[in-house]
Amino acid sequence: MPTTTFHRTIGVRVGDVQIGGGAPVAVQSMTITDTADAKGTAAQCVELASAGSELVRITVNTPAAAEAVPEIKRRMLDLGCRAPLIGDFHYNGHLLLSQYPGCAEALDKYRINPGNVGTGSRRDERFTTICQIARDHGTPVRIGVNGGSLNQDLVMTRMQENTDQQLGRSSEQIINECMVLSALESTALAMEAGLRPDQIIISCKVSTPRDLIAIYRDLASKTNQPLHLGLTEAGMGLKGQVWSAAAMGVLLEQGIGDTIRVSLTPRPGGDRRDEVYAACELLQALGLRAFAPSITACPGCGRTTSTTFQSLAELIQNHVREMMPTWKARYDGVEEMRVAVMGCVVNGPGESKAANIGISLPGTGEEPTCPVYIDGKHTKTLRGSYDELADGFRRLVDEYIEHHYDKKDLAI
Repeated sequence: MPTTTFHRTIGVRVGDVQIGGGAPVAVQSMTITDTADAKGTAAQCVELASAGSELVRITVNTPAAAEAVPEIKRRMLDLGCRAPLIGDFHYNGHLLLSQYPGCAEALDKYRINPGNVGTGSRRDERFTTICQIARDHGTPVRIGVNGGSLNQDLVMTRMQENTDQQLGRSSEQIINECMVLSALESTALAMEAGLRPDQIIISCKVSTPRDLIAIYRDLASKTNQPLHLGLTEAGMGLKGQVWSAAAMGVLLEQGIGDTIRVSLTPRPGGDRRDEVYAACELLQALGLRAFAPSITACPGCGRTTSTTFQSLAELIQNHVREMMPTWKARYDGVEEMRVAVMGCVVNGPGESKAANIGISLPGTGEEPTCPVYIDGKHTKTLRGSYDELADGFRRLVDEYIEHHYDKKDLAI
């Protein structure tokens, strides 16, 4: 396994967020609303940003969507949300950006898929048009190559070369090489159109972890442009989270990836913020960022036949997510806090002592008392019904934050 650690030396400014150039890895997400619905889309952008998404992307696919973009941006700003707004363009981006200058002006970044801008000479012409508009507005772009929409002319040419020259490469290897080649050639074309290196971010997304790792290692060795990282079409729920973490964890540990998205398929009526929480947890697990207090909780066993610790862990997790926007605005360092909700005497006291604040609930057959540890010391014992325990521990968490973290000067 390669041991080289890569660091992007070029930084790109997207709104108020720095990508690459030594900046922390940033989290981004994408709305699932109809962009033409400006009110609903702006509301989801704010919701995602409040959950921890530092950049928010919207699809811009129709004239109605392009026309709505300035209003979406205004609504976000009116609600106090300064997260950069990114426009995702496929097929007709050159037309929409040309015909709707308000859209081009309002967006903080354009995402261009070089495989979806046309074929033959039209591809370069349309791609160049988008880049020139970005140049004129001082707007950065992401050149987003995708395995599902890779330039087939390039693939077929390389496949034929492999056959004619008997190179013995697998179709998987050829496609991976074409992903990187497309990104690099498109980057060169963008610079010919007038974009500076500090206006270009690159991504090469596929849907299998091993291929993603191979592609990004190759890409990182050939460019210093900032890299957006993500396993595309990762899937639903647990599968999507595990596959994304398996791929991105390896790459991030080597310094590959300057901004990430965990592309989860939502359940019908599900919470779009789940992909933001997953991305934040991934970076926090690797020690790269801290977004919210971490919750340690035991997995449960025959010693913990009561579901009390499970319910309390879920309640505290939800409480932290709900309160984090407020806490982050008011207190310095609160995202570094560690909370433990443990279910029996085996590891309960030890894990609770190691946390800033922890509770050790009784396991099956244990004495019905719940010692609470604050900064390693047993300071309180809670008893009573679940509701009493939940209210008592949640109140202790709130009090800990209020008394242990410096309040920010909100007048600044």
